[in-house]
Parts: sequence; structure tokens; C-alpha cells
Amino acid sequence: MRKSLLCAAIFGSLCQNVIARPADYVFLPMVEYGEREIDFKLGSARSDGRNPASAASIGFGYGATSWWFTELYAKYLQNNSKSTKLDAFEWENKFQLTDAGTYPVDLGFILELERPQNLNEGYELKFGPLAQTDFGRIQVNANLLFMRVYQASAPNPLTIGYQMQLKYRYRPEFEFGLQGFGEMGKWDSWNPHEMQSHRLGPAIFGKLRLHGRQAIRYNAAYLLGTSHAAPDRTFRMQLEYEF
Repeated sequence: MRKSLLCAAIFGSLCQNVIARPADYVFLPMVEYGEREIDFKLGSARSDGRNPASAASIGFGYGATSWWFTELYAKYLQNNSKSTKLDAFEWENKFQLTDAGTYPVDLGFILELERPQNLNEGYELKFGPLAQTDFGRIQVNANLLFMRVYQASAPNPLTIGYQMQLKYRYRPEFEFGLQGFGEMGKWDSWNPHEMQSHRLGPAIFGKLRLHGRQAIRYNAAYLLGTSHAAPDRTFRMQLEYEF
């Protein structure tokens, strides 16, 4: 039993570095044409007996069309209490596939390409469908994500993960709900449950309007690991300046 838990912990640590990072956020399928944003994300993951891992990113995004939003990020990483370093550059593209409210479920698609500072880690490609629906004041998001690393020093299979979010729209300045993230392993052959990574916890959201199109949007979550391979505790937040 101890041996299996140790293997799960090792696998979970690898998943955090390759698939999910503490600063990851839930993708939303909607796009606003002409919107520009400066986006800052921060996260820290901790487990008893293991060194914490922290990550951050800053990016600039633009709603190029009514259905395409594109964003460039610089991503930073801190492991084992060492100094923070530039880890990678990322190009994120979001595509809105349906008009908002036309169908019971709004659909989108995400496509990310990441170029690491250490090219031995390989180029990371992440993609998948995004879904959103509403029940009165409750908004539900569910995303299925696939990830593959190319040109790395070691082979990497296509893996699968998910994001979920439930939000109660109390008022625009303050909303609350839940967020969840998970990775199951190879897309066609999931790992045993104890080697999967699942995190779930409370979250808050809000949008503070300024002048004209200017606004500050925020969200933050405190996630608890619900499987052996996941970090015990993860705090993540996102702050956007829209203009």
C-alpha cells in the first residue's frame, strides 16, 4: 500500500509539471469582439512532506473577431523554494462555436501551444471542447482537455483532463461557487484512480466596471486534493484588466 501511494505521489508531481499547473484557470467559451485585456494569473500548490510549487503568468489578449480570441503569455515557475524563473511562452486561442443563448449549451474550443525555455521539455499542445449552460442564476461550465508534448527528450502520450465550474450569479461584483480540475492519464487508457489527480474547492468571481469598456474581472479558488496524486491544497487566482 505504501509503495502504491509513493508511486501515486511521484506520478502526481509529474502531472503537475506537465499537465496541470497551480495557476491554471477554467476556460470560458464566450468571445467579445474588440476586447483587449491584460491577464495575470497566480497559483501555489502544497502537500504535506513535499516542497511547494508556485506558478504565475502575465499575458495580453485581443478579441480579433466575434468568434476568435487570441492571447500571448509569459509563464513563470518556482519549485523547491528556489528563485522564480521564466518557464515558457504560450499562445492561447479560443474559438466561440455557437451564438450565446441560441442553444441550451454554448460551445467553444480551446487551442494552446507552449514553447518552454528548456527545449528538452518539448512543445506542449493543449486542445479541447468548452461547454457552458445556465439554470436561472446558476452557470455551469465543463471542459474536456487533451494534451500532448512534441519533440521532447522522452516520449509523451496524448493525455486527457477536465475542468468544471459552478457559479451562482449573486451580483456582477461578487459571485460564488465551485471549481474543479483533474487529469486521468492517457486518453485511451486511464490510470488507476489513486494515480489520477483531482482537485475541487470553493471559488469566488466578480467584475468591477470602470469607465467605458474598462473593467477589472477576478476569480480565485481554494482547491483540495481528492486523490492521492493531487496536491493537498492549491490556491489559484486570476486578475484581468479589460479595455
